[in-house]
Amino acid sequence: MAALTRETREIWDRKADFWDERMGDGNDFQRVLVGPAAERLLAIRPGETVADICCGNGVFARRLAELGARVVAADFSARFIERARARESAAGGRIDYRVADATDAAQVLGLGEGRFDAAVCNMALMDMTTIAPLLGAIPRLLKPGGRFVFAVPHPCFNNNETRLVHEREDRQGTLVERYGVQVAHYLRQPPVKGMGMPGEPLPHYYFHRPLGELLGACFAAGLVLDGLEEPTFPPDPAHAGRLNWATLQGIPPVLVARLRPAAPVN
Repeated sequence: MAALTRETREIWDRKADFWDERMGDGNDFQRVLVGPAAERLLAIRPGETVADICCGNGVFARRLAELGARVVAADFSARFIERARARESAAGGRIDYRVADATDAAQVLGLGEGRFDAAVCNMALMDMTTIAPLLGAIPRLLKPGGRFVFAVPHPCFNNNETRLVHEREDRQGTLVERYGVQVAHYLRQPPVKGMGMPGEPLPHYYFHRPLGELLGACFAAGLVLDGLEEPTFPPDPAHAGRLNWATLQGIPPVLVARLRPAAPVN
């Protein structure tokens, strides 16, 4: 596991520049699906302190700062943190960037136990060799009443075994176009390398976790689920006839969840 984590970090260090240049202040997934849903579930109030874990190039950390939060943003890729700091310097230096590995509970807790009103991990749990250390640390990071939000590719519909499909059928002389997904081996999938963004220099690992495993790990860490969104792209005539997620308004490609530490039982 340690060797696989090192390899994963090396991959992200090598392609951090490419991702930062392409991502900038957010791609369509971030701007339309992930960011708005995470904002709604976090419900940030000005002056709150937020941990952005696996922050990448800092796109959501910068948005949190715009909303008035004090942000500690961490990623295990030192190169990503360099790129994030370079973008933040032009925005006034309102974010404290750290290099920290979210698969190491001690490094996560090093961000500050009991310091945060909220924590967020957007589109990263599926890139992690193990999520138990992070989830176990979350209750200790949060202040009383704090909340944790994560976003992942929807485990049911957008996983290593998903295929987007386009079907055409003749219904009594009328050609009908249908778009959908095929999914195989949902419960058991080994880690596989895949493309995260077209044209990137090398693929990275995806670690699929079905809903039961994903939420079960949260519950085992003492977290309870109290908010859930499954955002989809809005209708857009520009995507008509194209086989992509923007065409599949009835199938969510992303799952965004909010959890809180369970109240102690007297």
